[in-house]
Amino acid sequence: MHVHFLDPYRPRPSLVHMLDARVKFVLLLAFILTNALLPVGAFPAYLLTFSLILAVEILSELGVVYVLKRSALALPFILAALPLLFTVKGPALFTLQLGSWSLALSQAGLERFVSIALKSWISLQAAIVFAASTSFPDILVAMRAVRLPRLLVAVFGLMWRYLFVLVDEVLRLMRARAARSGQSAEGRRAGGSLVWRARVAGGMAGNLFLRGFDRSERIYMAMVARGYDGEVRTLSQPALRLAHWMILTGGLLLLGILLIFALIFWG
Repeated sequence: MHVHFLDPYRPRPSLVHMLDARVKFVLLLAFILTNALLPVGAFPAYLLTFSLILAVEILSELGVVYVLKRSALALPFILAALPLLFTVKGPALFTLQLGSWSLALSQAGLERFVSIALKSWISLQAAIVFAASTSFPDILVAMRAVRLPRLLVAVFGLMWRYLFVLVDEVLRLMRARAARSGQSAEGRRAGGSLVWRARVAGGMAGNLFLRGFDRSERIYMAMVARGYDGEVRTLSQPALRLAHWMILTGGLLLLGILLIFALIFWG
């Protein structure tokens, strides 16, 4: 069974899709770095970066709603920054009493939490646009073009390619379980107690690990037998055209000016 729903790439006839993957990858790294270096509380600068990525989303023809829905995945991870609300020193907005514990929510903590949340959300949108407008082989080529370590790129490539194999194994296990599980005429779910179901799920997870480990060994030995040495061979990439250099230079200059502007006024 094929699981194409895992692939975030969405082909479109847009300018963003047609842009060279190496240029997009460098601009993505520069955008995330600039966003991370913006001072805490520089909300007008955050608005500018959001406007910038919003314009790219519109140019990519992916749909703003699509990107915003995917970027909601960042919300659970943002919750890891919640302790900042009560640990950063500053003027207290209110105090929460929990028995003998007293938690004071500071204004500085709230400002830092909101800043981290907004910067993470905006950066994730940029990553989503990049992944949805660039095929995965082109992403690997772009990584090697900027001199990322060969082993790291190889791990990314193999992890992505054989993630689909792992999902296929999961689907096979689930089909086997369904084929061996009876169902009553009343339509009630088959099986025992919650503990029994947890034991079955644990056995399936262990079985999946063993299958995946064994299959990875066989795949790796087959690759080595065919001459694999850790390097993904691709055709030589054409040199960047003048238009690509102009876009790359202009994007880096824009991000640099934005960062300097934010550091001067809010740093």
